[in-house]
Amino acid sequence: MSFTIYPAIDLRGGKVVRLKEGDPKRLTEYSDDPAETARRWLEAGASWLHVVNLDGAFGENESANRSAIEAILKTGAQIQFGGGIRSLGALERALKLGVSRVVLGTVAVEQPNAVADALRMFGPEKIAVGIDARDGLVRVRGWQSGSRVSTIDLALQMRTLGVRTVIFTDISRDGVNAGLNIPATRELAEVSGLDVIASGGVYTLEDVTAARDANLAGVIIGRALYEGTVDLKEALTLS
Repeated sequence: MSFTIYPAIDLRGGKVVRLKEGDPKRLTEYSDDPAETARRWLEAGASWLHVVNLDGAFGENESANRSAIEAILKTGAQIQFGGGIRSLGALERALKLGVSRVVLGTVAVEQPNAVADALRMFGPEKIAVGIDARDGLVRVRGWQSGSRVSTIDLALQMRTLGVRTVIFTDISRDGVNAGLNIPATRELAEVSGLDVIASGGVYTLEDVTAARDANLAGVIIGRALYEGTVDLKEALTLS
């Protein structure tokens, strides 16, 4: 299996930000030029970017982020895109904009039939499911709402529908430099048989190595890149 590193660009009000544990009140702003940020990661050697529309995830006005996404796409990057995609119409609009893969989160829990429809219409290479969890239970709607669905159960359900790729985030580690939850991520991959991309908590190159050595499909790196604890060029030598 190939191992892909995804620099993260999280958008809030058209600016590049990072949240701590998904909390909009714990926000750090890094740039007001998302396209320049995208070019920076591409020039370091990235082939994919992971772009999140936080305004969409929180159900807020997303016009500034839409403009930012269009600007990022003009850089020619392959974009894995998520945040507030809760209908087939929204998914189709994202793909028409030019994103390479759309991440479905809330809809996978609340409307699994819509995931099946999306796979049938667009193919599994265009669809990933985001499994965002705290204490083994999936959270939805920008991580603000809980569910009674376990990460393993959701992954197995998605595999049955034909999903091939999931992104697993341990919310308690996201944005706080705590290191990836490798045991839980590896278990999810082994039990489900899916391609699992690790997210939430990368702090050093050791985290990237651990994800690769756990036979995961990739890793998303956010705050560690913006604060300089991981050098992207160095990280890409591990992929």
